Amino acid sequence: DFGRRIAQRLGREVQAYVVEPKLDGLAVNLVYEHGVLIRAATRGDGQTGEDITANVRTIRSIPLKLMGSGWPERFEARGEAFMPRDGFRALNLRALEQGEKTFANPRNAAAGSLRQLDPRITASRPLSFYCYGYGLYPEEQLPETHSALLDRFRDWGIPVNPAMRVVEGIEACLAYYQDLLTRRAALPYDIAGVVYKVGALADRATLGEVAR
Repeated sequence: DFGRRIAQRLGREVQAYVVEPKLDGLAVNLVYEHGVLIRAATRGDGQTGEDITANVRTIRSIPLKLMGSGWPERFEARGEAFMPRDGFRALNLRALEQGEKTFANPRNAAAGSLRQLDPRITASRPLSFYCYGYGLYPEEQLPETHSALLDRFRDWGIPVNPAMRVVEGIEACLAYYQDLLTRRAALPYDIAGVVYKVGALADRATLGEVAR
Protein backbone atom coordinates (compact mmCIF):
# COMPACT_ATOMS: atom_id res chain seq x y z
CA ASP A 1 0.00 0.00 0.00
CA PHE A 2 2.84 2.38 0.87
CA GLY A 3 4.55 1.73 -2.46
CA ARG A 4 1.31 1.99 -4.39
CA ARG A 5 0.39 5.35 -2.88
CA ILE A 6 3.85 6.73 -3.67
CA ALA A 7 3.70 5.47 -7.26
CA GLN A 8 0.27 7.02 -7.78
CA ARG A 9 1.31 10.37 -6.33
CA LEU A 10 4.61 10.56 -8.25
CA GLY A 11 3.31 9.00 -11.46
CA ARG A 12 5.97 6.33 -11.77
CA GLU A 13 6.35 2.74 -10.61
CA VAL A 14 10.01 2.43 -9.59
CA GLN A 15 11.12 4.51 -6.65
CA ALA A 16 14.51 4.59 -4.92
CA TYR A 17 14.30 4.01 -1.19
CA VAL A 18 16.85 4.35 1.58
CA VAL A 19 16.53 1.33 3.86
CA GLU A 20 18.20 0.66 7.21
CA PRO A 21 17.64 -1.06 10.56
CA LYS A 22 15.54 0.85 13.09
CA LEU A 23 17.87 1.07 16.06
CA ASP A 24 16.33 0.62 19.49
CA GLY A 25 17.91 3.51 21.39
CA LEU A 26 17.31 7.19 22.03
CA ALA A 27 16.78 9.77 19.27
CA VAL A 28 19.37 12.56 19.46
CA ASN A 29 19.72 15.81 17.51
CA LEU A 30 23.20 17.27 17.02
CA VAL A 31 23.65 20.94 16.10
CA TYR A 32 26.93 21.99 14.48
CA GLU A 33 28.06 25.57 13.92
CA HIS A 34 31.15 26.25 11.79
CA GLY A 35 31.95 22.53 12.01
CA VAL A 36 31.86 22.41 15.84
CA LEU A 37 29.29 20.55 17.95
CA ILE A 38 27.50 23.20 20.00
CA ARG A 39 24.33 21.44 21.18
CA ALA A 40 22.77 18.00 21.57
CA ALA A 41 19.18 17.37 22.57
CA THR A 42 16.64 14.57 22.82
CA ARG A 43 13.71 14.64 20.43
CA GLY A 44 11.28 15.39 23.25
CA ASP A 45 7.84 16.31 21.95
CA GLY A 46 9.18 17.19 18.51
CA GLN A 47 9.57 20.85 19.38
CA THR A 48 11.39 20.92 22.69
CA GLY A 49 13.77 18.28 24.04
CA GLU A 50 16.23 17.86 26.88
CA ASP A 51 19.66 19.47 26.62
CA ILE A 52 22.13 16.56 26.83
CA THR A 53 25.13 18.32 25.27
CA ALA A 54 27.61 17.57 28.06
CA ASN A 55 26.73 13.87 28.04
CA VAL A 56 26.77 13.48 24.25
CA ARG A 57 30.25 15.01 24.13
CA THR A 58 31.48 11.88 25.93
CA ILE A 59 30.33 9.51 23.14
CA ARG A 60 33.55 8.72 21.28
CA SER A 61 31.93 8.09 17.90
CA ILE A 62 30.39 11.58 17.76
CA PRO A 63 32.84 14.18 16.40
CA LEU A 64 33.20 17.37 18.41
CA LYS A 65 34.76 18.96 15.32
CA LEU A 66 33.93 17.88 11.79
CA MET A 67 36.49 16.64 9.29
CA GLY A 68 36.92 18.03 5.80
CA SER A 69 35.18 21.19 4.67
CA GLY A 70 32.05 22.48 2.96
CA TRP A 71 29.70 22.12 5.92
CA PRO A 72 26.88 24.65 6.26
CA GLU A 73 27.43 27.43 8.75
CA ARG A 74 24.78 25.81 10.95
CA PHE A 75 22.99 22.48 10.55
CA GLU A 76 21.42 19.65 12.49
CA ALA A 77 22.16 15.93 12.18
CA ARG A 78 19.63 13.49 13.60
CA GLY A 79 20.33 9.97 14.72
CA GLU A 80 20.11 7.29 17.39
CA ALA A 81 22.27 6.87 20.45
CA PHE A 82 22.34 3.22 21.46
CA MET A 83 24.23 0.67 23.52
CA PRO A 84 25.67 -2.35 21.69
CA ARG A 85 24.74 -5.73 23.14
CA ASP A 86 28.27 -6.57 24.28
CA GLY A 87 28.58 -3.28 26.11
CA PHE A 88 25.15 -3.74 27.69
CA ARG A 89 26.07 -7.17 29.03
CA ALA A 90 29.36 -5.87 30.42
CA LEU A 91 27.59 -2.91 32.07
CA ASN A 92 25.04 -5.16 33.80
CA LEU A 93 27.74 -7.61 34.88
CA ARG A 94 29.69 -4.78 36.47
CA ALA A 95 26.54 -3.54 38.21
CA LEU A 96 25.85 -7.01 39.63
CA GLU A 97 29.39 -7.30 40.92
CA GLN A 98 29.02 -3.96 42.68
CA GLY A 99 25.56 -4.75 44.05
CA GLU A 100 23.90 -2.09 41.92
CA LYS A 101 20.64 -2.13 39.97
CA THR A 102 20.83 -3.60 36.44
CA PHE A 103 19.11 -2.32 33.29
CA ALA A 104 16.25 -4.25 31.71
CA ASN A 105 17.44 -3.77 28.12
CA PRO A 106 19.97 -1.81 26.02
CA ARG A 107 17.43 0.88 25.15
CA ASN A 108 16.77 1.73 28.79
CA ALA A 109 20.51 1.65 29.45
CA ALA A 110 21.20 4.12 26.63
CA ALA A 111 18.40 6.48 27.67
CA GLY A 112 19.41 6.34 31.33
CA SER A 113 23.05 6.96 30.49
CA LEU A 114 22.29 10.07 28.43
CA ARG A 115 20.06 11.54 31.12
CA GLN A 116 22.71 11.34 33.85
CA LEU A 117 23.39 14.56 35.74
CA ASP A 118 27.09 13.70 35.87
CA PRO A 119 28.73 13.43 32.41
CA ARG A 120 31.50 11.32 33.97
CA ILE A 121 28.98 8.53 34.48
CA THR A 122 27.87 8.80 30.85
CA ALA A 123 31.52 8.65 29.76
CA SER A 124 31.89 5.30 31.54
CA ARG A 125 28.99 3.79 29.58
CA PRO A 126 29.57 1.99 26.23
CA LEU A 127 27.41 4.23 24.01
CA SER A 128 27.45 4.50 20.21
CA PHE A 129 25.65 6.66 17.66
CA TYR A 130 24.46 6.38 14.05
CA CYS A 131 23.09 9.31 12.06
CA TYR A 132 20.00 8.63 9.96
CA GLY A 133 18.77 12.05 8.88
CA TYR A 134 18.77 15.80 9.26
CA GLY A 135 16.71 18.59 10.78
CA LEU A 136 17.78 22.18 10.31
CA TYR A 137 19.75 22.42 7.04
CA PRO A 138 20.01 25.23 4.44
CA GLU A 139 17.69 24.13 1.66
CA GLU A 140 19.92 25.54 -1.07
CA GLN A 141 22.81 23.37 0.14
CA LEU A 142 20.92 20.08 0.24
CA PRO A 143 21.91 17.39 -2.28
CA GLU A 144 19.25 15.71 -4.40
CA THR A 145 18.99 12.52 -2.37
CA HIS A 146 18.89 11.40 1.24
CA SER A 147 21.72 8.91 0.67
CA ALA A 148 23.97 11.63 -0.76
CA LEU A 149 23.42 13.68 2.39
CA LEU A 150 24.29 10.70 4.60
CA ASP A 151 27.43 10.16 2.50
CA ARG A 152 28.29 13.80 3.12
CA PHE A 153 27.81 13.37 6.86
CA ARG A 154 30.00 10.26 6.83
CA ASP A 155 32.76 12.18 5.02
CA TRP A 156 32.61 14.78 7.80
CA GLY A 157 33.08 12.09 10.46
CA ILE A 158 29.48 11.66 11.59
CA PRO A 159 28.88 7.89 11.79
CA VAL A 160 26.22 6.32 9.54
CA ASN A 161 24.99 2.75 9.88
CA PRO A 162 26.98 0.55 7.46
CA ALA A 163 23.84 -1.57 6.99
CA MET A 164 22.11 1.36 5.23
CA ARG A 165 21.32 0.62 1.56
CA VAL A 166 19.68 2.28 -1.45
CA VAL A 167 17.25 -0.05 -3.24
CA GLU A 168 14.86 0.28 -6.19
CA GLY A 169 11.20 -0.52 -5.67
CA ILE A 170 9.06 -2.11 -2.98
CA GLU A 171 10.11 -5.68 -3.81
CA ALA A 172 13.72 -4.74 -3.03
CA CYS A 173 12.53 -3.18 0.24
CA LEU A 174 10.89 -6.47 1.20
CA ALA A 175 14.00 -8.41 0.19
CA TYR A 176 16.08 -6.21 2.49
CA TYR A 177 13.65 -6.92 5.31
CA GLN A 178 13.90 -10.69 4.76
CA ASP A 179 17.69 -10.54 4.65
CA LEU A 180 17.89 -8.50 7.83
CA LEU A 181 15.47 -10.90 9.52
CA THR A 182 17.87 -13.79 8.93
CA ARG A 183 20.77 -11.76 10.38
CA ARG A 184 18.93 -10.05 13.23
CA ALA A 185 20.25 -12.27 16.03
CA ALA A 186 23.83 -11.70 14.85
CA LEU A 187 23.60 -7.90 14.76
CA PRO A 188 25.72 -6.17 17.44
CA TYR A 189 22.74 -4.04 18.52
CA ASP A 190 18.99 -4.38 19.14
CA ILE A 191 16.58 -3.24 16.43
CA ALA A 192 12.87 -2.48 16.41
CA GLY A 193 12.33 -3.20 12.71
CA VAL A 194 13.30 -1.61 9.40
CA VAL A 195 12.93 2.01 8.21
CA TYR A 196 12.08 2.82 4.57
CA LYS A 197 12.58 6.37 3.29
CA VAL A 198 11.86 7.91 -0.09
CA GLY A 199 15.28 8.65 -1.52
CA ALA A 200 14.78 11.85 -3.54
CA LEU A 201 14.29 14.89 -1.31
CA ALA A 202 12.23 16.68 -3.96
CA ASP A 203 9.85 13.70 -4.06
CA ARG A 204 9.39 13.96 -0.30
CA ALA A 205 8.29 17.56 -0.70
CA THR A 206 5.79 16.46 -3.37
CA LEU A 207 4.45 13.61 -1.23
CA GLY A 208 3.98 15.69 1.91
CA GLU A 209 3.44 14.22 5.36
CA VAL A 210 0.82 12.48 7.47
CA ALA A 211 0.32 13.16 11.17
CA ARG A 212 1.46 9.68 12.20
